[in-house]
Amino acid sequence: MNTFYYLPTLSASMVWMMILGGMAIALIFLLIPYLRRNLITRWIFLGIQKLKLLPQISDTEKEAIEAGNAWVEKEFFTGKPDWKYILKEPYPHVNPEIQDFLDNQVEKVCEMATDWAIYQHKNLPLELWKYLKHEKFFGMMIPKEYGGLGFSNLAYSAVMMKLASRSFTHVATVGVTNSLGPAKLLMHYGTPEQKSQYLPRLAIGEEIPCFALTEPNAGSDAASLLSKGEVFRGEDGKLYLKLNWKKRYITLGAIATLLGLAVRVYDPDHLLGKGEDVGITCVLVPTNTEGVIINQRHDPMGVPFYNSPTEGHDVILPVEQIIGGVKNAGKGWQMLMQSLAAGRGVSFPASCTGVAKLVTRVASAHSVNRKQFGLSIGRFEGIEEPLARIAGFTYMLDALRLFTCGAVDNDKQPAVSAAIAKYISTELARKVVIDGMDILGGSGICRGERNLLANVYTAMPIAITVEGANILTRTLMIFGQGAIRCHPYIYDEIQALNNQDLVGFDRTLSSHISSFAVNKVRALMLTISSGTLTLSPVSGATAQYYQKLTFASTTFALLSDFLLVAYGGKLKRKEKLTGRFADALTWMYLATCTLRRYEAEGQPKAELPLVHWSLQYALYQIQMAFEGILNNVDLPIFSSLLRSTSLPWVRWNKLSDLPSDRLGHEVADLLQNNRFIRERLTEGIYIPNAENEALGRLEKAFNLVHASQPVLNKIKQAIATGLLPQDKPEKLLDLAQMRDVITQAEFDLVCDAEFARNDAIQVDAFDLEEYQNTKDDASTLIM
Repeated sequence: MNTFYYLPTLSASMVWMMILGGMAIALIFLLIPYLRRNLITRWIFLGIQKLKLLPQISDTEKEAIEAGNAWVEKEFFTGKPDWKYILKEPYPHVNPEIQDFLDNQVEKVCEMATDWAIYQHKNLPLELWKYLKHEKFFGMMIPKEYGGLGFSNLAYSAVMMKLASRSFTHVATVGVTNSLGPAKLLMHYGTPEQKSQYLPRLAIGEEIPCFALTEPNAGSDAASLLSKGEVFRGEDGKLYLKLNWKKRYITLGAIATLLGLAVRVYDPDHLLGKGEDVGITCVLVPTNTEGVIINQRHDPMGVPFYNSPTEGHDVILPVEQIIGGVKNAGKGWQMLMQSLAAGRGVSFPASCTGVAKLVTRVASAHSVNRKQFGLSIGRFEGIEEPLARIAGFTYMLDALRLFTCGAVDNDKQPAVSAAIAKYISTELARKVVIDGMDILGGSGICRGERNLLANVYTAMPIAITVEGANILTRTLMIFGQGAIRCHPYIYDEIQALNNQDLVGFDRTLSSHISSFAVNKVRALMLTISSGTLTLSPVSGATAQYYQKLTFASTTFALLSDFLLVAYGGKLKRKEKLTGRFADALTWMYLATCTLRRYEAEGQPKAELPLVHWSLQYALYQIQMAFEGILNNVDLPIFSSLLRSTSLPWVRWNKLSDLPSDRLGHEVADLLQNNRFIRERLTEGIYIPNAENEALGRLEKAFNLVHASQPVLNKIKQAIATGLLPQDKPEKLLDLAQMRDVITQAEFDLVCDAEFARNDAIQVDAFDLEEYQNTKDDASTLIM
């Protein structure tokens, strides 16, 4: 006999009631903090601690992370940037007082020595050193009350940009005295006595400063610092430091009179009351103190600025030489990180923008002046391609420089933006210089006073390396520290875990999960709509880019959250992945600077090709970063899941391709033939009036070639109508004048243009004896 078991039949309404009831119960658990915290969050809290899913932060990392503050870059970690807030951030312009200083004092410095002359003598001329001191170039950032110029960061940036367009040696010499050095540390942390004693002398160059941090075994890893200061009580009952150090790569070290020194201070007798290992400390060391050695110099890529090793052997100084006094003993790393937090975002973009503008000027002039096969080489697509890159990168660099300066002068200390600015400005400037060298060809590799790019080319690795080498900055700082510093929740979660704060962790985690869910939904909707569902703060030609950047931000936030959880603390060591995250964040910031520039300058239609090229290039780099991340996640199960679900929609909703050939042609044409755009793109650099100087010679030929083009066009038209025979227009000048096609004045103009063009493309050559007997006559020091 068959037995049938009859189960109760559930209606559709009953099923939905059960599902909704279950969801309601779950929702109650989630919304009631006490229940959620004890039944769910507690186990997550314990699991994360046991599995070490969040990164451990060392003391030096913590101080670096806490240096400065988050600025607009934090918006990209939210998944929904507040564009109205971003577009209200300052985009500054130079005021008349600073413009006067640029037009007079800075102009004079540039006139006093060519870059080639500086290289030949391996030093700045003595008169130039005197002028720099007299006009307080070494005290630009020192307040007027201490005898300095009291410049803003924008003013300092404008000066550095113009100096960089003349010589890298100017930048290295003037930059270190105003950026990272004793003066800056004294202004922020010095005692009143220290400020009164040193700042007035630093402002007028009576003291030449340097700062010594790097050692053979301690560069970025400050915890490995071996330089040592030991506290002891002297026979007079006062406290002293006995200092020993061995440093290298110290700019101005060989000629410095005041050395800022980073050492690890030990206090074996607990005289300071701060324990035995007090920590990294910044000390002011007069270099005439017994035991200080500064009698050597390095040779960084042949660039003739002073860069030196220094040693100290049992150097005795009172503890009052600690910057800020005894209370700041052990706070040196924090002081340095806070000083670097903003400084990197000012000096490097200024110098690199100056270099890029110089290359833009040189390469565009050469592209017009140099002819092959009867045409200016700039009309060949092979030259157009690097010309477009040069123009686009230069446009972005100036936007980056000004927008970041605006933040720093507005009392922000945007540590992550500054790291981005240092990294990307030096990288793009290097690419610009390489493109410029390629365009110049043989003219770029023959050194001499006519060659404006060879010395810049050899100097670029210096900018790439100093104040945080770019490899380190990209793989560890921009995202590694940026994710913790700028993420809305990660740092608070780490702090709560470290402090055993379950309540705080629960509150932050629930907000984090909610944000992740919202971003997931937003990403889905933006993918379906190709980003058009998000609103743009502006209308017109650039509206699409705000939408695409919002989609990029959403993708960035989702991938960041997912991989921070999936890898946990191990993500810190996945530097190829963090480097790609840094790429995405960097180009989102650079695109934002570009959009801010376009709006701040009144949406000039003539510059739209530059804006389109720059933003399309930036979006393509972001796209490549996302694809690189998704292709290289190496987690079991997660890798396949992520690639199968995320990679298709990232590719399907592609942010951008590289700028088209047509757009590149338009940009290159603007650079060569639209002199208004060329002037705008390169404004603020040094352009010599003297036609016997290299850039003056190029500019003269460039202007004459353009002026003579209508005359040549008249000859071409006469050839087309049969009035003149078939030949190159330049060879028909006499006949064209004879047949009244052109006037005598037009004939003279073409001859002048051809003479100037031919002169401009010449390269330097040296007599054998002259070349071999060139001597270094730079032994005369400035003192």
